[in-house]
Amino acid sequence: MRFQTRSRHVIDFIFPIALFFVFAASSLVVLILAADIYGSTTNQLQANDENRTALAYISEKIRQNDAGGALEIATVEGIECLALAADYNDVPHTTYIYEYEGMLKELFARDDASVSLKDGKDIMEISSLTILQIDDRLYQFITVDSQDREDSLVVSERSVQ
Repeated sequence: MRFQTRSRHVIDFIFPIALFFVFAASSLVVLILAADIYGSTTNQLQANDENRTALAYISEKIRQNDAGGALEIATVEGIECLALAADYNDVPHTTYIYEYEGMLKELFARDDASVSLKDGKDIMEISSLTILQIDDRLYQFITVDSQDREDSLVVSERSVQ
């Protein structure tokens, strides 16, 4: 019995290599697309977090200092601020929350002290903060983040004067 030897063609060598390269290129394309989608999703979530964190901070400060007549919009050095009044050891103090030079800031000071908004504590980066009083006890806060995305929050003062 004679064994037949098969003649080898170039295609027998090239086809598996070509198939491997097609598989490798497809894997690379899928990996690049997945990385791009992940990056854009991360950026979008981070931008949402910036605005929502700033608004949540303002809301929490209002809830902490919610007492009759403690909440008002004040203008200090030409900048609109949320002013939260409180008494500590029978000494009146005010907490100012505002946007100054691209930062959300908070300044806590005695009422009889002179204040400068540049001395406030940096909370986080935002482009702008707009404070609107809708009615006697209803306020709207609008923030714009570093990528010009806007978000807003409406808060009601719960206490009664």
